Amino acid sequence: MSAQDSHSKSQPIMKSLRRREALQVGYSGLLGVGLPTLMRQPAVAAKIGQATEIVPRAKSVLIVFLTGAASHHDTFDMKPDAPAEVRGEFNPIATKVPGLQVCEHLPKLAARADRYTVVRSFSHGDNNHLMSTHHVLTGEMQPGGFFDKVASRDDWPDYAGALAYLRPRQDGVPSGVNLPTHLLQGPLTWPGQHAGLLGPKYDPWQITGDPNHPEFRVDALTLTAGLNVTRLADRKTLVGELNQQQRRLEQASVARRLNNEQQLAYSMLTSSRLAKAFQLDLESDEVRDRYGRNTTGQSLLLARRLVEAGVPVVQANIGRVQTWDNHSAVFTTLKDRLLPPLDLGVSALLDDLDESGLLDETLVMMIGEFGRTPKINKGAGRDHWGPCFFGVFAGAGISRGHVVGRSDKHASYPLTRAYSPNDLGATVYRALGIPADAEVHDRFNRPVRLNRGDVIESLYNGGDA
Repeated sequence: MSAQDSHSKSQPIMKSLRRREALQVGYSGLLGVGLPTLMRQPAVAAKIGQATEIVPRAKSVLIVFLTGAASHHDTFDMKPDAPAEVRGEFNPIATKVPGLQVCEHLPKLAARADRYTVVRSFSHGDNNHLMSTHHVLTGEMQPGGFFDKVASRDDWPDYAGALAYLRPRQDGVPSGVNLPTHLLQGPLTWPGQHAGLLGPKYDPWQITGDPNHPEFRVDALTLTAGLNVTRLADRKTLVGELNQQQRRLEQASVARRLNNEQQLAYSMLTSSRLAKAFQLDLESDEVRDRYGRNTTGQSLLLARRLVEAGVPVVQANIGRVQTWDNHSAVFTTLKDRLLPPLDLGVSALLDDLDESGLLDETLVMMIGEFGRTPKINKGAGRDHWGPCFFGVFAGAGISRGHVVGRSDKHASYPLTRAYSPNDLGATVYRALGIPADAEVHDRFNRPVRLNRGDVIESLYNGGDA
């Protein structure tokens, strides 16, 4: 091939770079990370302080996040003997585990209670969505937090960001993927969704698209100017062509000098393993129907496929921002719109992970940022309540069929040991093999301890109902 031919064939690629400013590899929502980020000088592998390496309990963590905060009274911590203004309209039903009851509108999860453990004594002192979301999704309180403090680079890193920093990957698979929506409302961007003080290089990929939509595609794995992952994978000379155009790239304002990270960038673009994870049409109609033909069900199916592809932290946001923030008509909303798809999708997820053996190496946790008030308000809803809320955990050594913690007769406060989001964070990091005293450095190279919680050991030793 002549130099002229090479130049001609490369022109569409270069025009795409100028037009879009980069071949986009992932979208972090608040601060995107693209190919230029991946082409920077590789960071030196982080040191984990003086901590002793520990054996991971899990290869992956799958977070089912009930954004807006589901009512514990009306799901997994029902109080049928409480006054009507506390107990609500729903009835508890027996589960497969003797003595454990859940809401009547969760029949499939009731039938699978022998696969998970419920924690009923989570607690913290905040009732603000943004700060509480940060606390739960990072395991630490938001630095300088105040009411509706939006996301910033002063925030603590989320679990995927910390893992990417401490255990950087070189195989083209991201350390974290969030889906199917970014938690954003008007001017408010929810904190806890990115790598915070570690910088955008360690942000998880953010997928913004409905997996249930017939034309669902992921921009993170779709290139501009008619190039897609499959076609790019067949063009094994692309990196070489880009190298020939290095001078032109350096002249572009968005470009960086290609270096040893180019192979990582290329592998991310061409990873057939990752690309196939997003192809939900490879699943049979029967499987897709079991998860539910809705956003919740197909998001959970996609989350399972990403775990199978080797993504270590996957977060599936169930609903858009504040979907579970039911200040009014809580019973109608839960019964008709929210609980049935959650029941169907999470049950199918547990079934598939368990039957494939992946549940043994995947920590699944379902949780919101806080609970709901014991007393039903005038709008037939429940308001924010940080002092007591629930979480559901399965897999990766978690005891099956148990209850951890106990709340008082109105589910207002824990009667047994209260577990904070810091403890949740310690548990997540321990599952991933990250020791409690792991140390990270912020973008100013200041050392900080990653987490100051305690592992919830009762999750592993049979509970303390």
